[in-house]
Amino acid sequence: MSLLIPHPASAADPTTLTSGFYVNPDSSPAVWARDHPGDSRAARVQSSIGSRPIARWFGTGSSASSVASYVGAADSHDKLPVLVAYNIPGRDACGGHSGGGAGSVGAYRTWIASFAAAIGTKPAVVVIEPDALGDFACMSSTQVQERLDMLRYATEKFREKAPNTSAYLDGGNAGWVAPATMASRLNSAGVHNIRGFSVNVSNYYSTGASVSYASSVTSELGGGAGFVVDTSRNGNGKGSSGEWCNPAGRKLGTPPQTGGGADMLLWIKTPGNSDGQCGIAPTVPAGVFSPDIAVRLIDGV
Repeated sequence: MSLLIPHPASAADPTTLTSGFYVNPDSSPAVWARDHPGDSRAARVQSSIGSRPIARWFGTGSSASSVASYVGAADSHDKLPVLVAYNIPGRDACGGHSGGGAGSVGAYRTWIASFAAAIGTKPAVVVIEPDALGDFACMSSTQVQERLDMLRYATEKFREKAPNTSAYLDGGNAGWVAPATMASRLNSAGVHNIRGFSVNVSNYYSTGASVSYASSVTSELGGGAGFVVDTSRNGNGKGSSGEWCNPAGRKLGTPPQTGGGADMLLWIKTPGNSDGQCGIAPTVPAGVFSPDIAVRLIDGV
């Protein structure tokens, strides 16, 4: 018996409503390059990263009006914006570098409903809560159930309030949770309400490994779910060290496109933004742009 029913027939494909992905002129690499014209790295950072379509993350302190402004700017250029909702209470429970999120279940429900309503009928792609379904080993059973309920509520709000949005619950990565287990979690979190799920967000697994994993998850769901892959930093694959936090030797991956074995290959994590105070950037906090990280990703070292 299939766990999944097809995504809503009324949902439009936003890629057919737009003329390509939106390039955020104020992404952190673009802003850094603009603010440091005399730096020898600036032109390379801008041409290789800042000029690409990169998802914009919205979390603690992000208002509905900021979401509306962002999708409105993309819509005014007939382009498709990619957004990340990242405000679940107790986020990054296992990693620990990006902790925070909404202060309560009620606060999150209000925030995510406002997020979906702010997009409205404009075309968009939204990745919902990276890592949220992979962190269960670091949570109590009560916390797990609360999180599943919040994520299911989120999928319902996007289905109701954002009919031209392709929304994707995050499904972890190829080396984290077994496909059958992730499928069960996605099902409990309401993946049937939306387009599907994302894989490899902020990680380094190759596109091939990610597509294979996602295909297995889809099969476990009974088919019908689409998926997207984060290719922002997977050009050299995961690496033998298995390190996920600012590892050396990683490289930019395939630029954003439709297809590629998935619904879309996207740059969800901003290349150059630190994973945390670790690896090759021990003093750079999570989410802060580092030109040194960026150049290493450009060069693959």
